[in-house]
Amino acid sequence: QVQLVESGGGLVQAGGSLRLSCDASGRTFRYYFMGWFRQAPGKEREFVAAIDWSGRSTNYADSVKGRFSISGDNTKNTVLLQLNNLAPEDTGVYYCAANRFRPGQSILPAYYSNWGQGTQVTVSS
Repeated sequence: QVQLVESGGGLVQAGGSLRLSCDASGRTFRYYFMGWFRQAPGKEREFVAAIDWSGRSTNYADSVKGRFSISGDNTKNTVLLQLNNLAPEDTGVYYCAANRFRPGQSILPAYYSNWGQGTQVTVSS
C-alpha cells in the first residue's frame, strides 16, 4: 500500500516562501504524474502543479506560474513544491497526490488514485 505524506506547511507573511515535501512510503511505485492540489475553506480542491515520472514535463495552474516550482526524485519517491512570493490567496490545505493509472492526465483530481493527508499553508497579509 502506497502512502503519501506531506510536510513543510506553516504560517508565512505575504511575499515569503515555503517548501513543501511529499514522501511516498510503502514500496517503490511508478506513476504518470505526481501532483499538488490545494483547498481553501469553502472552496473546491484545485490543481496547483504536477510533474511526470521522468521529471521533464511539468504543468502549473496559471495562478502560480512564475512563483511555484515543482521537482521530483523518483528514485527517492519524493516530490517537492517550492512556493515563492506567497500571497494570502495561496492559503489552504495543500495535498500531494499520485496519478498511477491515467497517462497524459495531470490536472483533474479524479485521475489521482493516492492522496496524502494534507499540510496547511497560511499566508498573512
